[in-house]
Amino acid sequence: MRPLRYSINVTLDGCVDHREGIADEELHHRAAENLERSDALLLGRVTYQMMESAWRLPLAPEMPDWTLPFARTIDAMSKHVVSSTLDHVDWNAELVHGDLAAAVQQLKDAPGRGIALGGVQLPLALAELGLIDEYEFVVHPRVVGHGPALFAGLSRPLDLTLVDRTEYASGAVALQYVPRR
Repeated sequence: MRPLRYSINVTLDGCVDHREGIADEELHHRAAENLERSDALLLGRVTYQMMESAWRLPLAPEMPDWTLPFARTIDAMSKHVVSSTLDHVDWNAELVHGDLAAAVQQLKDAPGRGIALGGVQLPLALAELGLIDEYEFVVHPRVVGHGPALFAGLSRPLDLTLVDRTEYASGAVALQYVPRR
């Protein structure tokens, strides 16, 4: 079974707006390594469209050279997109249809190294269903005073066990957890 791994950048006050994190070479290298642990990517429509516009090759000329390894990794990955509004996708992607829990369980049951999960709303739904196997919160040393907030609307507490921690020169800290079962 392939583990479903969720990773997200979050500020100290819980904001998961992708524009508020610290984008540096070290953190991009880590993100590329995380993606390489998986052979598929699971995204909702909003995150899929945002990632495609930012990371589909060729990159915009203003992107720093150190972003290329991340871009190459995500560009090449197989992607599964959960959407009730899209009728087609490309960029090595396919739409996920039907019951969310059953469809994601089917993806997890397929052979492979793992599934990387991104976004905000889809991970909330999958956390509610108990389908996420690993969580990584890359906490940035920044308070921004606005949202969207991490797991806003979660119906019950999510108890986790810390399994690893990595500190970065920027002051960001990657905290890795597994659910307490």
